[in-house]
Amino acid sequence: MSYEPSPPPWNPSPWNPPPHRNPHPRTSAPPARDAFPAPAPSRAPHPWHPPAPPAPAPRRAPLHPSLGHHGDLRRLRSAYRWQRRTATLTALGYFVLFLVLSAFAPSFMTGTVTDGVPTGLLLALLQVPVTWLAVALYEGTARRRVDPLAALIRRQAALDARREAAR
Repeated sequence: MSYEPSPPPWNPSPWNPPPHRNPHPRTSAPPARDAFPAPAPSRAPHPWHPPAPPAPAPRRAPLHPSLGHHGDLRRLRSAYRWQRRTATLTALGYFVLFLVLSAFAPSFMTGTVTDGVPTGLLLALLQVPVTWLAVALYEGTARRRVDPLAALIRRQAALDARREAAR
C-alpha cells in the first residue's frame, strides 16, 4: 500500500498563492455552502514520521507521603553554609588581621616579644595553627550539625526508595 496524499486544490508555491475568497459577498443572498470549505483532515506530515506516542498511563497517588521534605534540605544547606562561613572567616580573618597590622602598624610588627623575636614573625608563625583551628572547626561543625542532617535525609531517601520499589 503506498501513501499518496491528495494534491492541494492550488499550487502551494509561494509565487502562486491560493485564490482569495471574499468572506462578505456583495449579494444579499447567503453564501453558498461550499464557499467556506471544511478544514482538511489531520494526517501525519510525512509518511516516514513515526506515529505519535501513546499517552502515558496515569500514576496513582502515593500511599505514603514523601519523607524527604524541602525543609530538611533547606536546613542541611543552611547548616553547611554556616559551617563554611565559620571555617573560612576564621582562617581569612586572621590572615587579613596579619596583613592590616603589617601595613598600618609596622612599629608594632617590628617590636620584640621575647629574646629578640619580632611580633610579626610570631604572628606569621601562628598562621599555621590558626589554619589547623579552621580545619578543626570545619570538621567539628560537620560532625555536630551537617552530618546528622545528611544521615537523616539519606535514611528518608532509602525508605522512600523501598516504598517505591514495593509498588
